[in-house]
Amino acid sequence: MNWVPLRRGLAVLSLAVLAACGGGRSQVEPFAPTRLLSFGDEFSVLTADGKRYGINGLKTDGTGAVDCALNPMWIQTLATQFKLGMSQCNPSSLAVAVTLRGQAGAKVADVKAQIDAQLAAGAVGPKDLITVQGGFHDLIELYLQYPAKTAAELTTQAQARGKALAEQVNRLANLNGRILVLTVLDPSTTPQGLAETAASADRGTLLQEMAKAFNLGLRMGLIEDGRLIGLVLADETITQIVKFASFYGYDNVTHVACATALPNCTPSTLVAEAVGKNWLWADALHLGAGGQQQIANAAVTRALNNPF
Repeated sequence: MNWVPLRRGLAVLSLAVLAACGGGRSQVEPFAPTRLLSFGDEFSVLTADGKRYGINGLKTDGTGAVDCALNPMWIQTLATQFKLGMSQCNPSSLAVAVTLRGQAGAKVADVKAQIDAQLAAGAVGPKDLITVQGGFHDLIELYLQYPAKTAAELTTQAQARGKALAEQVNRLANLNGRILVLTVLDPSTTPQGLAETAASADRGTLLQEMAKAFNLGLRMGLIEDGRLIGLVLADETITQIVKFASFYGYDNVTHVACATALPNCTPSTLVAEAVGKNWLWADALHLGAGGQQQIANAAVTRALNNPF
């Protein structure tokens, strides 16, 4: 028997069945997670008192107190979408079902340790929405080794770090969790990255190529299941804003909005030029509220449409 035509015939039949069911790419039953578990760096956390590594909103009572619900981080918007409360900011008094294990400055190895701690505390399952984000601080760590190490060496190491993050995502998927994983942002698009590029074009190119390599290692390393893992293209989201700033409603995508260090930045501590304006970056490496919202939109869309 000729197996090739038979396999082709079965493949055509399978595709026809999938097409009749909507291609297998949308949720038959809406995903309704009962927990949200988050791993990563400061891009995915709030402090214990509800501050974020971005621009905090202020209450309107004139006290100058932070309103943790304003200018939400992407992970807050995702939790709100599924009505899951977090202890760091819970103005609606929802049942607390969010665990933020991210830590400022965390690299891929630290994300693994966060996952180790979570699994030591209990199992994960199909009603857990798990977010994994990391790699940005790995890229910074690698970049600081240049030129002692060559660009080629550092790019290879960046791809290996991306693969290592994929292994942690696969680890959770193999335990039957439902995972959203974010691609790493391109550091060359940040104000700090732009300063490095201005000093030497090859440095900006290195940052860009390392980010590409990391994301390649991540994407190639993920289980091709199509069901357990949803990929959120955070890098492309922000790169598009940088390229087409006016289209997205941004007044500035190159400078720093905050005059004080994060996580203590508020509308009262912005540089004069940023007051009342829509600036992409809070500080030299971190997004402001608008950028966080764009990532949130991408994450929520993926969570609602991935066939979890």
